[in-house]
Order: sequence, then structure tokens, then C-alpha cells
Amino acid sequence: MRIALAYDLRDDYRAMGYGEEEVAEFDSIETIDAIDSALRELGFRTERIGHLGALIPRLLDGSRWDMVFNVTEGLYGIAREAQVPALLDAYRIPYTFSDTSVLALTMHKALCKRVVRDLGIPTPDFVSIASPREIDSIDLPLPLFAKPLAEGTGKGVSAASVITDRHALREVVTGLLARHRQPVLVETYLPGREFTAGIVGTGEEARVIGVAEIILNHNAEAAVYSLSNKELCEERVSYRLADDPEACMAAEFALAAWRGLECRDAGRIDLRSNADGVPGFMEVNPLAGLHPTHSDLPIIATLAGMDYNELIRSIMDSALLRLGPAAPSHINRARA
Repeated sequence: MRIALAYDLRDDYRAMGYGEEEVAEFDSIETIDAIDSALRELGFRTERIGHLGALIPRLLDGSRWDMVFNVTEGLYGIAREAQVPALLDAYRIPYTFSDTSVLALTMHKALCKRVVRDLGIPTPDFVSIASPREIDSIDLPLPLFAKPLAEGTGKGVSAASVITDRHALREVVTGLLARHRQPVLVETYLPGREFTAGIVGTGEEARVIGVAEIILNHNAEAAVYSLSNKELCEERVSYRLADDPEACMAAEFALAAWRGLECRDAGRIDLRSNADGVPGFMEVNPLAGLHPTHSDLPIIATLAGMDYNELIRSIMDSALLRLGPAAPSHINRARA
């Protein structure tokens, strides 16, 4: 079975002149090597394609694959994670992970939280601020938490994101609007434990493989799982598999959100507890990082006793199960 790998490689964008923060969400060559190696060891034939700009000419020249292992994050626009899946839908080529509609929705953190709230899952109150003129209209009680509306990997999150007075609120939100050129999500700050739940599967087949508690070490940036803490997680962060009642509640909410948002194959849900110990939905990562030792989902899998190849196998099993009888006949023959 022929699997194409679609990805955004940090080195490719550095060579184009992009800065470190701009490429922070993209994959390292170590990640792509690990995915490729795992797929080959599982018996798939692979071909590395790369980013959207490399995929388009291949589609136009008639290249086709049985499935695309898609981990592209995209570069421009709030719905940028949906660009490659939309193209693959147009060419009727199956791909791993969530579909276009889910990836477009979940990157917009405010719209996603509205859906999650409609599902009855706890999530902190919030507003989306598009200009400095709107800052005075924020009537949520302090403390608050502010971050860019449509970024991942902790981009735009720092110790300053925890806001305790109105002067800091204006200063932080104004700074984020100018730096990231997109709206800012301002929400009630949750002071409790932070969890990230790893999930594999789709729909009723989805399951939580583990809930990791994020524990910041003494040398970490205080109070937040920020971009700098994530980049230096080996030194600054401890991950502990948690299964106490509060963590189990986090797992329950995470699985409900995953199914309600119709996410597919594998990913993560991030939660944080309020002062009463009730976890609240923070955000979903339907395209979770897959570096074997640096990314949260493989870290959770390892803590739960699932090795890297088994994680990749679970992702492929879910993707192939979704295709079912609708899979092209040559795929079903390859699976037989």
C-alpha cells in the first residue's frame, strides 16, 4: 500500500527566510524520519512529498497514492490546517487525521469553544477581541488568560498571558494583536491542574490512551505551558500519567469533546481545572505533534506503555477502518 507523507518541514521554511517563531508549529526532520520509518516497518511503502507547494504539482502531474499521511499545519489563514485535506478531498485521495471541516473549526479557538460549550462540556468563559477598541468592553472577572485566536504549540503564550489587572489586560491584548495580526482569545483563568489527554480512534472507536498532568519544573516559565517551556520541555516540564478522579473526569470530558467535534484517528485535548478541581476544555489538537520523545501525544503513549510504532499503527488502523467498504478496491486487496 502506497502512503505519501505530507508535512511542513522547519528546515524548508527556514531556507525560505522564515523565523523561528513562524516555523515553531512545523516538524523537524527527526519527526518525519520517525513517521516514515514506523510506516515502513509496518509494511507500507512510503513517499515523502512535503508541503502544500510540493503537493500541488504532484497532483497536477497525475501522481496518486492509496493514502496520504497528512501532518501539514499550513502557513497562512485561520483555516490553514484544512488546506491540504481540502485539496485531497477534491482529488478523492484518502488521508489520515481529521477532515477539512474539523481542522478549519478547531484552529479558530473561539468558534471551537462555542461548539464545545453547546455539547455541555465545561470550558472557561471567553471573548474574542479583534481590535484595541474592544478591550474596554471585556466584562469577565479577573484573573484572565489571553492568547492568539488561531495559533498552536503555545505561540503567543507566556507568563504575561495570566492577567491580574486592567492595565495589564490592555497591554497584553494590544501586544498580541500587533504581533500576531489576528484576534485574541481572552478567557477566565483556571488556576488548577493542567492535563493533556491523548486519544486514538474515531467516533465510537475512539479511546483515551492516557491523561498526562503537565507539571512545570522550578526552572520553567511560571504558570503557563508556553512556547518556550514546550521547546525546552526536556528540562522544564515533567509529565505524569494521572488516573485519580480529577484526571478521570478530564478523560471523560476529553473523549466527549473528541467525539462531539468529530475528530478522527488521533490527537490531544488540553484541559485545565478550576479552583474547585473541575477540568475545563482549553483546546483540541487534531494534528498533534509526533516527535517520538518531544511531542505530547507520543510522550503520553510512552507513559501508557504504547511504543511509537504501535501509536502509528493505531492511527493507520483508524484511518483504514474509516474507509471501510468505500475504500478503493486496490486498498482493500492490500489490507487483505
